[in-house]
Amino acid sequence: MKKNRAYLLMILTAVTVLILNGCSDLLDQRPQGEWVEGDEGSGGSFQSDVFTLYAKIRGFHVTSGTTALAIHSFRSEDAEKGSTAADGAAHGVMYDDFEYIATNGLIGSYWTGNYEIINLANKILYDIAQAEDEKGTLSEGDLINKSEAHFFRAFAFFNLVRAFGEVPKIDFKIDKAEEANIPKSAVSEIYTLIDNDLTTAEEHLPREWAPVYIGRLTWGAARSLHARAFMMRNDWNNMYTASTDVIHSGIYNLNTPYNQIFRETGENSSESVFELQCTATPSQPESNDIGSQFAQVQGVRGAGEWNLGWGWNTPTENLAEAFEPGDPRKDETLLYFYKTGGDPNSIPGNQPYGEKPIANADVINKYYNKKAYTNPAMRLTFSKSGHWFNIRIIRYSDVVLMAAESAIELGKTVEAQGYLEMVRARARGNNASILPKVTTTNQEELRNAIRHERRVELGMEFDRFYDLVRWGIAMEVLHSAGKTKYQDKHQLLPLPQNEVDKSNGVLIQNPNY
Repeated sequence: MKKNRAYLLMILTAVTVLILNGCSDLLDQRPQGEWVEGDEGSGGSFQSDVFTLYAKIRGFHVTSGTTALAIHSFRSEDAEKGSTAADGAAHGVMYDDFEYIATNGLIGSYWTGNYEIINLANKILYDIAQAEDEKGTLSEGDLINKSEAHFFRAFAFFNLVRAFGEVPKIDFKIDKAEEANIPKSAVSEIYTLIDNDLTTAEEHLPREWAPVYIGRLTWGAARSLHARAFMMRNDWNNMYTASTDVIHSGIYNLNTPYNQIFRETGENSSESVFELQCTATPSQPESNDIGSQFAQVQGVRGAGEWNLGWGWNTPTENLAEAFEPGDPRKDETLLYFYKTGGDPNSIPGNQPYGEKPIANADVINKYYNKKAYTNPAMRLTFSKSGHWFNIRIIRYSDVVLMAAESAIELGKTVEAQGYLEMVRARARGNNASILPKVTTTNQEELRNAIRHERRVELGMEFDRFYDLVRWGIAMEVLHSAGKTKYQDKHQLLPLPQNEVDKSNGVLIQNPNY
């Protein structure tokens, strides 16, 4: 049963935790889908805590701020800290230059932010188990809430295991802080927990939701994250099965033009698999309760009308040179600007608004991330910070490229070509003179073509560094790009030193730190 506008407004007004969930432009956005049967029970008895999980996943230190961007993005050859040389200099040394320090504040925030999600998910799962013991059964809504908790726990552990390797496997409710002081578990054990959590989530999350629930987790989000978890282990068989399950579901498509995906009009598009919902209101234009600082952290560092943000997480020239001639994705990834006192004719006008941003003269970057570029009309309506800007976590093109990569590793050449062509065809649009179809049947050549496509299709979208690590080419690529201080040990961060210290010897620091 679909909820109407009046009902939605009542919910947004009366339920504080739903507001904390930060549902983005709910009245205007295109829906991801429609949940019909059982919609009346989709809330569940544990929805309040579950909505808090949605807010936490959108938090500054997990996905939207400098913490997550430094760990996921700065460490690749495609991105750098940006801003000015002095602004956050220690973080540039830490993440751009691989001079890891265990006392760095961002790794502590990342650790804490992800474990906060894990601890709340554990509480929810404990409470649901207690309710099931008492009632003997769970409602459809409670099963969905349970699945959401499993998904978010898996998401947080996936963040941690990629960043740190072995971490404490806290899969139980914590009543006292000392209960969390346990040794690290093997990476394989953490991945087993992730696999089990996502398998459970896949069982009960709906394939689609009604518009009023836009942005809530679906089966496709869980299955796609599962494909990503298999991908990190180069588990080609399971990666292939999970990614093609999503493709064959028919829920998503690549019909949204690339130049619309990262504009506000492209939020929750036909290829949105998992997207964090953010919004702003005239009375709350810069509220982290209903929005995020994702766009602000990456916005143009200028003055006056061009004081859009901090100017962090900026594309490198190395990334700019990676695009094939005429690839329109280049202009949708790089935001062009000139510096104060410079020549406006030195850059093209950024589409679709024709703007030519002016950055401060002391910024050290050449580009900004256009995938965090906001609509000027909305800046006038709300503020320049862009708190309303949604965060795209998993896109369908990522899933298609996972299918392509696993297919070529399994010797399914024709399938791999087909999936690769799906992504290139969307990027090509009606211009047959660019991005020619890849026809090679040579496995190595096709593998390299798929890897290239991941880079340019998903540029500045979080996971390039981890791709380099799992492919075993991080040192080669990073050294070639000038990041010569990278060594194999740097694929894992040191554990936050304060966590090691307060454990009284229980938590052992990662090797070489």
